[in-house]
Amino acid sequence: MSTQSTAGIEDTGTVDHPSRSDGFVRGVSEVIGGPLGDHAVALDRPAGREGRFWTAARIVLALVCLTLALHWVQKSPCQDGAWQNNVQYTRLCYTDVLALYYAEGLNEGKVPYVDHPVEYPVLTGYFMGALGLPVHALGADHPGINQGQWFYNLNALVLGALAVATVGVILALRRRRPWDAALFALAPALALTATVNWDLLAVGLAAFGLYAWSRTRPGQQGVLMAVLAGALIGLGGAAKMWPLFLLGPILVLAFRAGRALTALLSVAAAAVAVLAVNLPMAIPYWDNWNRFFELNTTRPIDWGTLWYIGRYLDGKVSPQAGPFDWLNAHIPTLNWVSYALFGLACLGVAALALLAPRRPRLGQLAFLVVAAFLIFSKVWSQQFVLWLLPLAVLARPRWGAFLAWQLAEVCYFAAFYGELLGAATSRPVFPEGVFVLAASLRLVTVAVLCGLVIRDILHPERDAVRATYADDPDGGVLDGAPDAPWLARRRDREASHLPAEPAPA
Repeated sequence: MSTQSTAGIEDTGTVDHPSRSDGFVRGVSEVIGGPLGDHAVALDRPAGREGRFWTAARIVLALVCLTLALHWVQKSPCQDGAWQNNVQYTRLCYTDVLALYYAEGLNEGKVPYVDHPVEYPVLTGYFMGALGLPVHALGADHPGINQGQWFYNLNALVLGALAVATVGVILALRRRRPWDAALFALAPALALTATVNWDLLAVGLAAFGLYAWSRTRPGQQGVLMAVLAGALIGLGGAAKMWPLFLLGPILVLAFRAGRALTALLSVAAAAVAVLAVNLPMAIPYWDNWNRFFELNTTRPIDWGTLWYIGRYLDGKVSPQAGPFDWLNAHIPTLNWVSYALFGLACLGVAALALLAPRRPRLGQLAFLVVAAFLIFSKVWSQQFVLWLLPLAVLARPRWGAFLAWQLAEVCYFAAFYGELLGAATSRPVFPEGVFVLAASLRLVTVAVLCGLVIRDILHPERDAVRATYADDPDGGVLDGAPDAPWLARRRDREASHLPAEPAPA
């Protein structure tokens, strides 16, 4: 029997040790004596058989709890809601969660969508109401409590649990590579942005959906898991739209493997889930429900995006309005250009998936698609980094480039709050070029990560995950599956047209 992970079968592969397999970690380990030695631990011990309490998985789970605790401390100056003297910017602790408790009328007992429009997809609105309305009711009975603080802390608890669950999913997907999950658990971006908004709700649902897809197998149980995967991804898309982009890579990879029916079941289940949570609000409260789509359609170029950088450069090149300024004044055209570039990027990813010498892994394509959306979008909020965190871990679990990207995100986070403080006080904290440089570094590091993932796809021998697993541990029904007959026949035809190798002398 193969040592690949299968549903219901224990993974018996040996555990990867980054101090030996990752060049960056190996180099850093020299500071404390070099890579893990043969006698420090049984390197050939199967995954899940460590025999000690502090296993790699438990250490990583403890680390993510520590990161979330540090995040809570970092946000603590803002928890009372008494934001005097711009403390929310000077202490870098602003959070939509607390601000919108009042702005969305939850402190008055208003029901999202029913009593007022909400600027977020419907499942996020449900989530806000499910936590906010009980806090309001509690405040009505106990007037002495700080409702906003209770609401924030309740959200921090639930969102933190979703972050821990996401680490648990990564650990389950990478039983032979548990230290990969430490990339997510120790990510500085997680420590800074975990509760800036409700993005971890979509991250958790998307992670559960990917895990369910990894459990799909031929047969009736596989059908059920495919439906569950689609439903979870659909719910994630009803919280923040980006999880729906995961369905594209699933479809393309399934098409290449001749398993399109399984993927179509997931797509259908996702559509049903999206409709099921949207229609109860969209039909009776159309205007309030449609606020999210209206806002995103009419929104101009936002801070920190590719388009924002372009506008800044327009001003440096000529005092006349440049092309990016023109696009900002013609938002429908900006929308179509943004959509077209993202669509072209998706076509490129699909072509890569079909033409690569070996079928790419799901995590690789998922990362490329979501990263392309952020690169070309007219909005790239600071907390959107959370969308990419788990996908980056699944796509390319290498510490060097990952940490460079995280450093760029930290720089952008600090620069962004400097911009907010300057806007609030009408006194710039630093020249505009500093913020544009930070935004450019973020954009470049994400693009570099995309390039490295593409290189791993074109040269599978460079893929860290495939150095440990035979194929794709996230692939489910695709894991270990041969390419579809149509692709095999095409490659046979191409091979037959190659010139024959010369006979040896």
